[in-house]
Amino acid sequence: MTHRAHRLALSALMTFAGVAAAQTAPPPADPAAFARCLDGIRGDAAKQGIPADAFARLTGDLQPDMSVLPLLDSQPEFTTPLWDYLAGLVDEQRVSEGRAMLAEHRDLLARVSAQYGVDAETVVAVWGVESDYGRISGKRPLRVSLATLACNGRRQAFFRSEFVALLKLLHDGDLRDPHTTGSWAGAFGHTQFMPSTYARIAVDFDGDGRRDLVGSIPDALASTANYLKRGGWQTGRPWGYEVTLPAGFEVAQAGRTSRRTVADWTARGIARADGGALPSGDARAAVIVPTGVRGPAFIVFRNYDAIYSYNAAESYALAIATLADRLRGGGGLKTPWPTDDPGLSRVQRRELQTLLLARGHDIGEVDGMIGTATRRAIQAEQRRLGLSPDDGRAGQRILGALRGNTSN
Repeated sequence: MTHRAHRLALSALMTFAGVAAAQTAPPPADPAAFARCLDGIRGDAAKQGIPADAFARLTGDLQPDMSVLPLLDSQPEFTTPLWDYLAGLVDEQRVSEGRAMLAEHRDLLARVSAQYGVDAETVVAVWGVESDYGRISGKRPLRVSLATLACNGRRQAFFRSEFVALLKLLHDGDLRDPHTTGSWAGAFGHTQFMPSTYARIAVDFDGDGRRDLVGSIPDALASTANYLKRGGWQTGRPWGYEVTLPAGFEVAQAGRTSRRTVADWTARGIARADGGALPSGDARAAVIVPTGVRGPAFIVFRNYDAIYSYNAAESYALAIATLADRLRGGGGLKTPWPTDDPGLSRVQRRELQTLLLARGHDIGEVDGMIGTATRRAIQAEQRRLGLSPDDGRAGQRILGALRGNTSN
């Protein structure tokens, strides 16, 4: 089972991508039904070695948080234009800070790479995308969120097993704080593992006797490398490259599972966008065109699949892969996205919010997070300026318009 199957979405990713939370009103809580549900989970916990007294201690204070339910259907990897998603995740700030992390943790990352065979840049890219290098890992109490999802909404069986896995981590001592927080869906720590993934994959790399992905950077980064290794990572091989497509390329040939040898792709006119040579031999690869043949295209290998397994969305895998390339010194994509209104970096989002505040919009703090209040303010300005569509989207067009229209 992939890591993506273990986690529906990350609040951290939603924050980075600037996606507004779902607006659907949550259903009312039913405390009696919630209590009955928890009582029904007691047997599953006992089968995992959690005694009745420990179960009671770990669940006795829980009350459902129904606000997590609408988020089940709000996943930025699938609801955000790719150019917006990557603009916020692979921006100059994250690249600069990632390079600083590579320098600061050079010795640790060298040991991690030596043991698991995954390069430092890819490990740090996962860290950067998942939690902004440990700064944002989610504020929702894990026990509350997972218990609520175990007893309400769709996929209750899945969340029930994750809730029990969390209780076992607490009972066994890997986690010591019952009030540990994470994403609404239960992912947590520096690189956002779900509890069941934590139980299977996490390692004690700092040697202190427990696997701590919340407080230990060595444990978190090594566990991430261990995950990618188990996902089929091939040491010393590329994840892929941006490519140019031949005239008349048929989209039906593309797709992550449509594999051909590199020689076959080369014969069909696929070439690296930077002019470099594609790997020789009989390596098999796929060509993906995530925004169609007019946008950037990529040839991807087995290591891309390993990244994809971490969170099975094309946008997510490309964020990790392209950020890792930037951390290696790459200059970014050669082909522009097929849009006349590209996305904004986090610095640009903060600038946009500052301009909205200057125009009298009550959007709260300037934080680069494009939530409901910011979207409503953007929509109001789009209408005032005659911009179409007036959809509340934070893009280059509205930013440029406000830069040139600063009077009240």
